[in-house]
Amino acid sequence: MEDVARLSSNLRKKGIPVSIRSTHNAFLVSEFFSHIKTAETYNYLKEALSAVYVKNKDQLKEFNQVFDATFKAKDDSKIIKLKNSTSKPKKNNAGEKFSNYKMEQDSSNFKMDSKIKLSSINEDKINFNPPLADYEGIDLRENSLMERDINELDFFEAELFELCQKLGRKIANKRARRNKRSKTNRIDIRRSIRKNLKYGGVLIELEKRKPYLKKNQHFFLSDVSGSCDWISNWFFCMVYAAQKSFNQSRFFDFDNKSVETTRALSEKNLMEGFTRVREIRQKNIMMHGTSNMYTAFNSFIKQANLNHKSIVLILTDCRDWAGPKKFKKPLSADLMEHMCRISKKVIILNPEPKIKWNVVDSCVSDYEDAGAQIMEVRNLKQLARLVEHI
Repeated sequence: MEDVARLSSNLRKKGIPVSIRSTHNAFLVSEFFSHIKTAETYNYLKEALSAVYVKNKDQLKEFNQVFDATFKAKDDSKIIKLKNSTSKPKKNNAGEKFSNYKMEQDSSNFKMDSKIKLSSINEDKINFNPPLADYEGIDLRENSLMERDINELDFFEAELFELCQKLGRKIANKRARRNKRSKTNRIDIRRSIRKNLKYGGVLIELEKRKPYLKKNQHFFLSDVSGSCDWISNWFFCMVYAAQKSFNQSRFFDFDNKSVETTRALSEKNLMEGFTRVREIRQKNIMMHGTSNMYTAFNSFIKQANLNHKSIVLILTDCRDWAGPKKFKKPLSADLMEHMCRISKKVIILNPEPKIKWNVVDSCVSDYEDAGAQIMEVRNLKQLARLVEHI
């Protein structure tokens, strides 16, 4: 039991979530191998415990390291000898069977041949129920990545790509459940009362309310200038994974002009879609450009054909570096007011901390006065929640 407890403690230090139930199940599994000392059994034990502790394939490498370090620390010489041994166990006097080993399970003794297969173990003795506490939400490592400042994230880290896709799928599932609940036929009280007047007002025949069909069109506008290029990549990853939950969604990139990149969302996988986006940006010379939101918004309005069913989501730091100004007010604010007037809703996701808003060339207050809703986005968790509730 001490070995299993030490293993659980070391795994927690490495960031792998381990619950009490996992530790208990690991102890039950280790009891089957407690009296068997062969190199093959060592590997079986390692594989069996990995099935209990490892919930994600990315955790397997660290588990193997912690397992080897934990059991070698206890009796290094015996374990090394056990792993390097290639000799077979001694045979009994009959020369036909291996020696039997005594094992304890649930305060009862039974014998098991050292060559017996694991599949022949009595399944009634094992609790196959998954440790539910381990599956609640996202594991500790992913949770730390979601709460980390986006400025500190490495875009070339493969784990972040998988996390963004997982967040996108989670957004799509939640939106699908929400839409399904909104379409359930509820009772229409007024129509039911009118229909049942012939029965003296007694509700005998109920009338169901017809579901309200939402036909909102979503426009995603992403700032790819030098100050926001780093977060626009994560934004595209989430929208790519959650695109099916949005009705007629369209995706645009902008710096000093806007270019539609919606066709990149139709690629087979995320990497191909992202490659397509980079190609579109290169063809339009939009690699780390300078923001001119006046010309960019003007170009976007001409392409988008906004109406009262349009929801516009803009990812930008609201810094109009090269945009024209009149009386110290950016002219892009007039275009923002026009977008808010002709569309249903305009939401701006600002990756800068609030203490930097309205400083130097920041146009946050101007866009708020124009009617846009501005929200702070400092990590992937905030970004996912805002996209989810659109």
